[in-house]
Amino acid sequence: MAPATGQPNLLVIMSDDHAAHAISAYGSRVNTTPNIDRIATAGVRFDNCFCTNSICTPSRAAILTGEYNHVNGVRTLFDDLDNTRPQVQAELREVGYQTAIVGKWHLGEGPAHDPAGFDHWRVLRDQGEYHDPVLVGPDGPQQHTGYVTDIITDLSLEWLEQRERDRPFLLMLNHKAPHRSWEPDAKHRHLYPEGTIPEPPTFDDDLAGRSRALDALRMSMADLDERDLKLPVPEGLTAQQERSWRYQRYLADYLRCVASVDDNVGRVLDWLEEHGLTANTLVVYTSDQGFFLGDHGWYDKRLMYEESLRMPFLASYPPLTSPGTHCPDIVTNVDLAPTLLELAGAPLPGRLQGHSMVDSLAGREPAHRQTDVYYRYWEHLSDPHRVPAHLGVRTEKYKLICYLDGAAAETSSEIELYDLSDPSEVHNVYADPAYAEVAADLIGLLRRRQLELGDTDLVTVAR
Repeated sequence: MAPATGQPNLLVIMSDDHAAHAISAYGSRVNTTPNIDRIATAGVRFDNCFCTNSICTPSRAAILTGEYNHVNGVRTLFDDLDNTRPQVQAELREVGYQTAIVGKWHLGEGPAHDPAGFDHWRVLRDQGEYHDPVLVGPDGPQQHTGYVTDIITDLSLEWLEQRERDRPFLLMLNHKAPHRSWEPDAKHRHLYPEGTIPEPPTFDDDLAGRSRALDALRMSMADLDERDLKLPVPEGLTAQQERSWRYQRYLADYLRCVASVDDNVGRVLDWLEEHGLTANTLVVYTSDQGFFLGDHGWYDKRLMYEESLRMPFLASYPPLTSPGTHCPDIVTNVDLAPTLLELAGAPLPGRLQGHSMVDSLAGREPAHRQTDVYYRYWEHLSDPHRVPAHLGVRTEKYKLICYLDGAAAETSSEIELYDLSDPSEVHNVYADPAYAEVAADLIGLLRRRQLELGDTDLVTVAR
């Protein structure tokens, strides 16, 4: 039944670390996701959706606030979101929405950081557990028996069944999977037998010509530990054989966790159809950022390379989206909040730094066309992955990455520039004289974006 107000229902399904290139709607080489693909088939696939800081806590804060991390105060994994800060769910409540969040929160805990602006919330503490997880709500913790992806879906459907039928809803259904340590359930454990997953084209990237700042990284196949691999490394393997064995072990479990997410997305889509809600519900499938699936020989995220920077974003809303369409427009995670507010007919607060994607959803020329992405990662050389602080801009054709000597460094002399006509990002052309003008233009663009967005911790980029 449609809400009496005529406002659309809003269902945002968000996984954790699910790379776009592990979704078959995006042309995955390693798996299929038939249920997630149903959203793309019914609606629109965004091909250029990016995060502004590729790590869980900051990205989630950007999604809820519609603000960049230097504004909302959540720059690293170690920062908590002040729950008195304006957020999209509270602003939707003001225009009649009933609101709920179930699953991963990861924005702090306690009276100052628990979910606020939600009529209902039941969330994992920190990362939570894959098996027999504890979820916390206003009434305290509750132990659940079973697999976390199934349980989060069960609790979400339970809330949908109990909601007020004459009011629109916002449900944020946040899966833990496929976050490390990649523990699949019994149903999917047989998938992806050893040796069957193709290696990515850049698996053997030697990082030649790249920044020395990457020397500190701890994101290679050799950095996967026994918690990830579940078995000791077999004896007698060559170095290359061991790399490939590690890749197969970790990625098989990652994809098995994705398979459970996909099954549960299907359960939710089926429920909407059975209850006659498909026609008046915006359904979004996304992730908090991308993930390296052996690309450049890495796992994890954080870096500004495409596999980490790019977010999947699939959306279906029959009154607006055309089935099976692809959208090339550049959008970011800070754009989700204004999109939901505009669809709900709510005012767009002046604090918002993102821009509504409604025109892009409808296949129209955006009222505000974004030509670039501003990115900043602050967590300098933190364990375990030792990724350097960096910032940059990505346009339709080029990407500039500036590495820093510390989170608060004022200068950057370690720079990479990529011509995105070569999507592999293995050729740093910053020192190529043919790209000198491009580099200068992008350095100027980076400074303008910092000033426009209020990132006053300015960085001087040395040529």
